Amino acid sequence: MKKWLLIILVAVVAGFTLMTSYNGLVKAEEEIDSVWANVESAYQRRADLIPNLVNTVKGQANFEQETLTGVIEARSKATQTQIDPSNMTEAQLAEFQQAQNQVGSALSRLLVTVERYPELKAHDGFMNLQAQLEGTENRINVARNNFNEAARIYNQKVRTFPTKLAAMIFGFNEKPYFKSAEGSQNAPTVNFN
Repeated sequence: MKKWLLIILVAVVAGFTLMTSYNGLVKAEEEIDSVWANVESAYQRRADLIPNLVNTVKGQANFEQETLTGVIEARSKATQTQIDPSNMTEAQLAEFQQAQNQVGSALSRLLVTVERYPELKAHDGFMNLQAQLEGTENRINVARNNFNEAARIYNQKVRTFPTKLAAMIFGFNEKPYFKSAEGSQNAPTVNFN
């Protein structure tokens, strides 16, 4: 009789541990999904501002069409790159980051080109949009950092015992992190010649 009680007690404890681990993993994965939605929202805000910025710049005569076309094409590609956070892979995140980096690069070229147009720099609409884009870039950075923190917490759960057993049984896999763009560790070269 004692043997059966011990077996039942061990089974109940193991079941409770498995259930608690599973629920913790579900909660952590839901947090990642929520934080990922915030990342996408921040990038969407930037994508929504770009047409207004382009139209404001177009309103100023003789602006370089190639620069505007580059911004529009980068935005289009970036808005087509979508990720399902529940099945996110390192490769998908790298592709997403590359598309977003192209938008950032195109916007940087646009803003550098604007420097040659003092009447555009003085335009209130343009200055407002530029300030909104700067704020949006800060929001994007905060959202990416929040995602990385949620991924760190989730990955810790997936990799630590006894939750690791539940993760293996129920198919919970580690999530990738946002990483800096290639070469971003190097300071930009500023040349006024």
